[in-house]
Amino acid sequence: MDVVQTLAARKIVVVIRLDDLSIAHDLIYALHKGGITILEFTLTNPDALQVIQTVRQGAYPADLLIGVGSVTTVPQTLDAIEAGAQFVVSPIFKREIVAVAKEQNVVVMPGAYTPTEIYAAWESGADVVKVFPARQLGASYIKDVLAPLPQLRLMPTGGISLDNIAAYLQAGVICVGVGGSLLDKQVIAQRNWQQVTAEAKRYTQRIVAELP
Repeated sequence: MDVVQTLAARKIVVVIRLDDLSIAHDLIYALHKGGITILEFTLTNPDALQVIQTVRQGAYPADLLIGVGSVTTVPQTLDAIEAGAQFVVSPIFKREIVAVAKEQNVVVMPGAYTPTEIYAAWESGADVVKVFPARQLGASYIKDVLAPLPQLRLMPTGGISLDNIAAYLQAGVICVGVGGSLLDKQVIAQRNWQQVTAEAKRYTQRIVAELP
């Protein structure tokens, strides 16, 4: 299964935006125990690329898919790909980021908000368009965008929770990006990996319930 097919099958990308990535190993395994296999480490933490490189070169579960988020420049894109990122996510749409990722045969997911921005990102060659921030938009917005443009592959991110994930999946998205609603910073600070696994299971079970 390629990256896009995996996104479509698993339906959830967990966005890891933490100040301390020294716990990355334990966090990855706790999430994996809960059925989470697609992880996005954001460049808001400069250690993200080292984590990605370690995971890609180490003896981690074979079904893990590791990507980079919060990419805003071409040099960041190239550094992430060199580190082994299997997909590149940006909160914004820059044609040059899409172009560089495509040249390197790496899946790229630029961010967009309006239908015009979303379609421009898609037309530029994006594999998936990150609809961000989705919190202000809601699942009905996604459904309305996809009605005349069913060919789009969308990943809403921002404000996705257990309460609304089903509505987004029903709207026709390829997958969703989930961060803070799954990764409680206090739970992580306490190294409560059982709780992380339990929360991950709640999300994966909700997704399974929505699959045809």
